[in-house]
Amino acid sequence: MKIRTDYSVREHVPFESVAWVVSPGEGVERKMLERDGGEVARATSIVRYAPGSSFAEHVHERGEEFLVLEGTFQDEHGDYPAGTYVRNPPGSRHRPFSSNGCTIFVKLRQFLEGDTARRVMRPGDGVWVTEDGQAATKELHAFGSERVSLVELASNSTVVLPGSPSGIEILVLTGWMEVAGAACAPLTWLRCPGPAVGARTESGCRFWVKRGHTMERMLA
Repeated sequence: MKIRTDYSVREHVPFESVAWVVSPGEGVERKMLERDGGEVARATSIVRYAPGSSFAEHVHERGEEFLVLEGTFQDEHGDYPAGTYVRNPPGSRHRPFSSNGCTIFVKLRQFLEGDTARRVMRPGDGVWVTEDGQAATKELHAFGSERVSLVELASNSTVVLPGSPSGIEILVLTGWMEVAGAACAPLTWLRCPGPAVGARTESGCRFWVKRGHTMERMLA
């Protein structure tokens, strides 16, 4: 299965434009944003756990990265409330579940070679840095060329977001914004090629952003 695997073109995917698809875990559904492979795949998805649902224990051979969007995600290592960012490195294993239900944004098999640290960033962790009065940034992860951050734009802001040779990836979390001319409501996902992209918002917004994760350098 191949979904949005041409990284040379811009992808703009509003939340409501993608259907929920059942998964092997009963009560777990996903919106497939990008995917290269079958059930084991390099993938980016929004995943929804119904209350009381779970997945069988499994190994992440090439790593897992996720941001909890709503509710509380759980596994045998702990509870992860909304706003928590987690990286489970290649070779890690867990048995995920959610007692009360949750929604997460998850990326599978997309670690750069050599990135082996587990990372958990809870909502109160980290430091927001304001550079120009319009944008505040909190770094979530950095390894090699890869940078993962949360960005908050003040109302009536117009900024240029630096990209990378492989472009930039964005998930809008709150508020509305325009990116490279595309209107983005909450939970819109974008992938834009090129070294930079323009963004503007009238009401203010917060979004997750990733850059520097050159596909050719990811673990196969």
